Amino acid sequence: MTPPRIRRTDVFLHPDQKRVVLRPLRFGTKAEHAEIIRRALALDESDVKRSVNLVIADFSSRHRDLSERLLKRFRQLEHYAPAGSKISASRKILIGSYFMYEYSAEAAALFNPSIIPHPDQSGLAKGSLRFLMSLRSTGEGHISSISFRSGVLDAKDRVRVDPPSRFLSEPELLENPVYNKGLFWRKLSDMGHACDWSRDAMQGLGDSFTLEELRRGLHESLHRTAPGRRFDEDPTAGGMWHLAKSNYEIGFNKDVELSERIIFPVIAAQSNGIEDARLTAHRDEDGKTVYYGTYTAYDGRKVLPQLFMTEDFLRFKFVTLNGPVIQNKGMALFPRKIGGRFAMLSRQDGENIFLMYSDNVHFWHEAKVLLRPVYPWEVLKLGNCGPPIETKAGWLVLSHGVGPMRHYRLGAFLLDRDDPSKVIGRLREPLMVPEGAEREGYVPNVLYTCGALLHGGQIILPYGMSDRAVSFATIPLKEILAAMK
Repeated sequence: MTPPRIRRTDVFLHPDQKRVVLRPLRFGTKAEHAEIIRRALALDESDVKRSVNLVIADFSSRHRDLSERLLKRFRQLEHYAPAGSKISASRKILIGSYFMYEYSAEAAALFNPSIIPHPDQSGLAKGSLRFLMSLRSTGEGHISSISFRSGVLDAKDRVRVDPPSRFLSEPELLENPVYNKGLFWRKLSDMGHACDWSRDAMQGLGDSFTLEELRRGLHESLHRTAPGRRFDEDPTAGGMWHLAKSNYEIGFNKDVELSERIIFPVIAAQSNGIEDARLTAHRDEDGKTVYYGTYTAYDGRKVLPQLFMTEDFLRFKFVTLNGPVIQNKGMALFPRKIGGRFAMLSRQDGENIFLMYSDNVHFWHEAKVLLRPVYPWEVLKLGNCGPPIETKAGWLVLSHGVGPMRHYRLGAFLLDRDDPSKVIGRLREPLMVPEGAEREGYVPNVLYTCGALLHGGQIILPYGMSDRAVSFATIPLKEILAAMK
C-alpha cells in the first residue's frame, strides 16, 4: 500500500526562557515566615523605599500590575506580623517581594500538544479555522504545567500560530467551590469512605454545599464523636477533606489573553507535574459544547489520570476520576456519547489500548482491550495519541508505538462509528517517524502528540519532537484511510 504523504511545515514552537511567571515562595515552617517578616520590619524606611524602587525597576517590565501583586502576596502573609504593626505601603510591597520568585515555565521544554477548534470562530476568511492548543510546559525541577496557544488554519491548510504574549499569569484558586452532594457521596463510596460516620457528617449539608460548609460538618461530627481530634488524625474525615480539596476550581481574569494563561500543579497528586493534557470539544445531546481535558497527575512516584472541564478557558473545574479502571496513562474522551454513554480510550496495563464506557464522566468501571501491539515498531507498548476524530469512514485514532531502541513512532487505526469496539482499519507501518533534528532532545527518538483535528480533508497534526519543541504536519485523510489494512 502507498504510504500517506506527510507535509511537514516550517512552523515551530520552541521553549522561551524569557516567559516567566511570578510564583509564591514558601518556607518550611511558620516560624521561618515570621522571622523573615520580623527582619523586614526592622529595616530603615529609607532602605525600604530604595529597595522597592529597585524591585519595581527590575521587574515591572516582566509582569503586569507588579505592585498590586506584591501587595496581594503581603496580605496573604500579614498574619505573621506582630499584632498592631504599622506598616507603610512600600514596606508591604517589599515584604511581598521577599515571598515571590520568577519561574521560567518553559525553561526545559515545550511539547506534547493537543488541538481543538477555538470557541471563537468570528472574523475569519472563508475556509479558515481558528484553533486552540494546549501544551506541556516544563521548567525548573522538571515540573510540568499546562500552557496555551491559538492560531489559524487557512483554506489551503497553512498553519499560522499567533505570537504569544511576553507575560505569563497564574489563575486564582477559587477557595470555596460548590460540590454536588450525590456526586460527592458516590466518590466517597468508590474510595471506601462511605459509612455511618461520613453519612452523619454530611447529614446537615444541602444538595449542593461549599468547602466551608463541609469543614464545619466535619468539625461538628468530630467534636461529637472524638473531641479534640484533627482531620489528619481520622482516616474518614481526612479522606473526605482530601477528596474535597482534590476537586477544585481556578479562574483567570477575562482580560488575560489565552497565551498568558498557565496552569500549575495545585494538589499533592500533581506535585511533580500536570502532564500531557488531551483536549476534547465534547458535544452534549442538547448541542452544548463542554471542553474536557484528560491529563496525567504525577507526584514523583505514581501517575494518576484525572480530568478538568471548562466552557470558556477562563474558569476551570478540576475533578477526580473514580473507579477501578482509573489507572495508568493515556485517557482520551470521545467527542460525543456513543449509545447514550460517555466513551474513552485508555491504557490500563501500560501496553494495550482499552475502550471504556460510563454513564457519568466522573466514574469508570468497565474497560476492555481494544488493540494490542502486533507490529515490530510497537512491540514494547501501544497507546492512543489523543481523542478519536469522527470521519464519515469511522473514528480515526492516532496511536503511538514504542519499538527497538525505545523509538516512538505514530500510527493510526479506524473504529466503527456506531460500535467503536470494532476495529475496521489499521496501519501496518508507522504513519510518522522522527527524522533528522526531530530525533534530538531531552528524550531522543520520540515523536508524540496529544491530539489532532480534521480540516478540509486534511489531518492537522501538531507534534512534540523528542520532548523538546513542537512542529506541525498535514496529512490527507483519504490517504491515511487508503493505506489501512
